[in-house]
Amino acid sequence: MLEKILADVIKIGRLTVRYPDGQVGRYGEGSPEAEWVIRDQSAIHRLIRNPWLQMGETYMDGAWDAPKGLAMLLEVLLRNVPDEPPSSLFANLKRYLEQGNGRQASRRHVAHHYDLDESLFRLFLDQDMHYSCAYFANPNMTLEEAQVAKCELIRRKLELKPGQRVLDVGCGWGSLALHLAREADVDVTGITLSKEQHRVATARAREAGLSDRVQFRLEDYREHRGLYDRVVSVGMFEHVGAPHYETFFAKVRERLAPGGLTLLHHIGRSGPPGQTNPWIRRYIFPGGYNPALSEVVPAIEKAGLKVADIEVLKFHYGYTLHEWQKRFQARRDEVVRRWDERFARMWEFYLAACEASFAIGDLVVFHIQMARSLEGLPMTRDAWYAEHDLDNEIAESA
Repeated sequence: MLEKILADVIKIGRLTVRYPDGQVGRYGEGSPEAEWVIRDQSAIHRLIRNPWLQMGETYMDGAWDAPKGLAMLLEVLLRNVPDEPPSSLFANLKRYLEQGNGRQASRRHVAHHYDLDESLFRLFLDQDMHYSCAYFANPNMTLEEAQVAKCELIRRKLELKPGQRVLDVGCGWGSLALHLAREADVDVTGITLSKEQHRVATARAREAGLSDRVQFRLEDYREHRGLYDRVVSVGMFEHVGAPHYETFFAKVRERLAPGGLTLLHHIGRSGPPGQTNPWIRRYIFPGGYNPALSEVVPAIEKAGLKVADIEVLKFHYGYTLHEWQKRFQARRDEVVRRWDERFARMWEFYLAACEASFAIGDLVVFHIQMARSLEGLPMTRDAWYAEHDLDNEIAESA
């Protein structure tokens, strides 16, 4: 049955499958090319029954491998196999149940992923611990250079002035907050729900001698108070959940002083709304969802914010994930020793699946610049992309 399915659907690229009984199937033609070695007959039945969940679970179980590259195999499959169809009858109820990120649920969901020991993330992230899409102004950049370029692009889009107060919603391990304080001479307050991230970020601010300029709080965005000149959020909106978008943007507006400006950097869908892959939801990001732009803009409008600029960063996250996977593989033995083989396979499947999704263009990163008023904002993007200035700033920061 699997052979018939693959023969019917694989039209883009070439897939070679080696079955448990020794037979070899070849499907499609052209590039990209991938190889799939299935060792366990029972895995075939599981894949047919629920491919969106079982693709990841059977890999974690060691039932199959991809000798020519895991991300390449997933890319070939994603280019040919349609995504899981949404339920029309119970779509809204399903969305609420999966993305009902109230205060307690949000803390629980964040802890599931971000409260893993920081040493795991240090194995594959850049030296400054950015866990979000880098900006590859040119494809030859190192990961470190591309992450600095991302920070510099965000700094420019925020139109920062010395002495301003900045709120960083979902501050991670403090990387962006520390960069903005150093390079833009601003005061930053970062908030996170992750106890590990809060601990590490606070220690980093102290070690950098920036505790007087940068503070981190263990706090929900719905609970935070204060007034800021700028609000920035990078890689956090994916954890808000569609039922809470209006609340999120209303809170952002409340935090903005008159003349304030905000920038949202988040993963989104290049097409219409969908749903989170069930394997990702179960094992990696419970409560997570990458929205279509059509789901975000109405909530911005209802909050009384004005959209000043929208940029789509295409394929940048694919490059970032590829670099993360290379670094992860270089130290994979350490992961197996500290955790186990199943955990290592779970993590590498997560990185590969995300890389494949960005490679085929289903997922992108949106930069949405918003303000309470458009008065005083630049009329063009020219200053954001002055290439010689950006190169100098990257070199100095790196």
